[in-house]
Amino acid sequence: MTRTIRSTSDLEEGADHLMRVCPVWARTLPTLGPLPLRRWEEGFVSIRDAIVSQQISTQAANAILDRMIRAGLADEDGIAGAEDDVLRAAGLSRPKIRYLRGIAAARLDWPGLRDLPDEDAIAALTALPGIGRWTAEIYLKFALGRADVFAAGDLALAEAARLLYDLPERPGPAALTALAEPWRPWRAVAARALWAYYRVAKEREGIR
Repeated sequence: MTRTIRSTSDLEEGADHLMRVCPVWARTLPTLGPLPLRRWEEGFVSIRDAIVSQQISTQAANAILDRMIRAGLADEDGIAGAEDDVLRAAGLSRPKIRYLRGIAAARLDWPGLRDLPDEDAIAALTALPGIGRWTAEIYLKFALGRADVFAAGDLALAEAARLLYDLPERPGPAALTALAEPWRPWRAVAARALWAYYRVAKEREGIR
């Protein structure tokens, strides 16, 4: 059975595991306060948000999403029916317009993802235009609540790990995956904790 994060008690269970297996987490987690649950709505809306957030700041992504919602571009039908000029006026780049149109046209069986193992769900998502592994993993982590999905390609996670573990350089995805291995089966809790640490260390959000 796939472990999921549904409540703060799940986060607490995961945090207890991290503190047992790692002295760095044992020192750090109590200083971070309650970790955010970060559960998103399942379906197109969350993928829309993830696509918009790619390679831009959280502040910029929030501004674009606000314009999109006010312009009626909140769902698959709104995206499919809008002219490119309307989508560009909301702040979307040409590639993101192409991605969102392609995803909207695919009409993925979003509820069906719940029953798939992590890697199968990631494969279904990455088959859609504009969705790489990072975006798929973020969707699994927050929309489906998967407890052991990590997103090792996330730059904020890597930078937080560098600071937290006093590493000589920011770890790449392979090195970060290796560092995170002892955190199984609660790597999604570790990711939340790293983002919380990043927010404190950098005084800005690392994830929307």
